[in-house]
Amino acid sequence: MSKAFIAAVIQDSINCTGVAANKAAADLMEAIIGELKRDGGFTLPSFGTFTVRKTKARKALNPRTGEPVKVKAGKTVRFKASPNLKKAV
Repeated sequence: MSKAFIAAVIQDSINCTGVAANKAAADLMEAIIGELKRDGGFTLPSFGTFTVRKTKARKALNPRTGEPVKVKAGKTVRFKASPNLKKAV
């Protein structure tokens, strides 16, 4: 799924211009990112839950050279599908 797909669905749903649909899609994505940053996650009922998880620093291997590389700690986003979504798919 892409931003263009979301904009197309919005445009078809409410019969607005492409520019307005792109703006709505961008605003939606910004709201989701803002919620993840602020609260560390959010839930879309009947769809699923997005959560921010911390990753630990670790050692990895460079695939080209095989040399060990240090990977810094960071954050990642996880998604857990709701039971309704699992049944629908």
